[in-house]
Amino acid sequence: MAKDCSFDVVSEVDMQEVDNAVNQATKEISQRFDFRGSKASVTLEGIEIKVAADDDYKLKNVVEILQAKVIKRGISLKNLDYGKVEAAFSGTARQIIKIKKGIDKENAKDVISSLKNSKIKVQAQLMDDQVRVSGKNKDDLQNAIAHLKQGDFKIALQFVNFRS
Repeated sequence: MAKDCSFDVVSEVDMQEVDNAVNQATKEISQRFDFRGSKASVTLEGIEIKVAADDDYKLKNVVEILQAKVIKRGISLKNLDYGKVEAAFSGTARQIIKIKKGIDKENAKDVISSLKNSKIKVQAQLMDDQVRVSGKNKDDLQNAIAHLKQGDFKIALQFVNFRS
């Protein structure tokens, strides 16, 4: 009797790596010549990264530094949700960047419909903030993973709990 195999599709972020990226960005900003004497800062508070600078131009540079550090730490930029740039006191600018964790219903529907449209013989269902994909054949599951890796989704996907 054939038994079902399965894996979970998740969107997770290692918060320790985010903290390391923020610390590296802060260190680079403190050492850079063009930020000497400026009010540029990057802080991590919960699942939000708060970025502040003297003006929009410097804020954009600080965000680019942060993005470079985040990429080096192996975190996808798809997991960052950029808020609008706000004017703060005394002419400074700030921006809040939220870290997206888990797969929301809209993105889960995209993942599930992508698998259904691919005609791969697997079943997908939403479970809390992840998608469980199951099938009778391991090869079908590997094809499903390859299909999802090629897809362009609004979030970064990881594949965990492969059970055979």
